[in-house]
Amino acid sequence: VVEALRSAKFNGYAPTAGLPQTREAIAGYLSKDLHYKLPADSVYVTAGCTQAIEIALSVLARPGANILLPRPCFPIYGLCASFRNIEVRYFDLHAEKGWEVDLDAVQDLADHNTVAMVIINPGNPCGNVYSHQHLKKIAETAKRLGIVVIADEVYGHLAFGANPFVPMGIFGSIAPVLTLGSLSKRWLVPGWRLGWLVINDPDGCLMSPKFVERIKKYCDICGGPATFIQAAVPEIVEQTQEVFFRKTINILKQTSEICYQKIEDINGISCPTKPKGAMAFMVKLNIDRMKDISDDIDF
Repeated sequence: VVEALRSAKFNGYAPTAGLPQTREAIAGYLSKDLHYKLPADSVYVTAGCTQAIEIALSVLARPGANILLPRPCFPIYGLCASFRNIEVRYFDLHAEKGWEVDLDAVQDLADHNTVAMVIINPGNPCGNVYSHQHLKKIAETAKRLGIVVIADEVYGHLAFGANPFVPMGIFGSIAPVLTLGSLSKRWLVPGWRLGWLVINDPDGCLMSPKFVERIKKYCDICGGPATFIQAAVPEIVEQTQEVFFRKTINILKQTSEICYQKIEDINGISCPTKPKGAMAFMVKLNIDRMKDISDDIDF
């Protein structure tokens, strides 16, 4: 970042979809986990993952549209959907099954106006990491319903349990996937606001001129992250040492274990499942043990 800034080569506006070298670097980074190569023009550089969420929902919005969101869910999805007049329908996550998607509920909730379903993996706020098998079932369900999967992978690779991180884009040939991510969590730089929206669609189901043009026009409207931050991305994603990532994983694993044990020691509070990834997890309140509590101070 310092080198890019001092070079004085990146003080102007970048193309609204992102610098070409930045898009190429992100495509290369994500392609390492796929069985196909992502083209650079499938990558759109955004001001953090939040802007990627806003773009994804905005380009899918249409009169009468609805979207399927997980419950629990990162709240920005509901806010963005409401702002775009997209009806929100929630499907539950099974805590006892590692917060897996209730696919029967997804099937029941969807109709001809459903434009997409959202999954967050590794999970925020549940701390889950989905298996390859479960992700494939999600893709197959989306294919039957004829909808897009929006895969929020902002916590990608931050997995420290039995399941390794598997990108949803692997199943892009089953159902088209919009992958959302950023530097924020894996590189621990949330304030840089450098994210991406990627079309994982090897069969070209989504890559129609009209759909791509909608994304480009929305990028024209809202712009993207600072040019000098974008210019630093190729070196960041290509040269960060594995020891840096391992250190982060070890810290997350240790601190999640401490939190889990401490919460289990508190009367009336428990964790439905031990966290396996990301940076958050859910707790369960046993209301029967809190009958004498009348307000937050008592709690």
